[in-house]
Amino acid sequence: MLVGKPVVKGTRLAVEFLLDLPANGWSEQQLIDNYPRITADDLHACLHYAVQVLKSERVYLTPAAAHGLSISTT
Repeated sequence: MLVGKPVVKGTRLAVEFLLDLPANGWSEQQLIDNYPRITADDLHACLHYAVQVLKSERVYLTPAAAHGLSISTT
């Protein structure tokens, strides 16, 4: 863990950080080239983790959210 965030084993690279890079246009190969300790299997494990987290997440519309102010998640 890195400040409470899950990391790829044997690194100090947070799953959140690694998932943010492709979301900003990085290819899998660019990730592996720039972070040589990361493998394609590590990246797939990050995606699997994110899917599991999202499957367990529930989003509830609050009265304020109905007016575009906020969304509460648990």
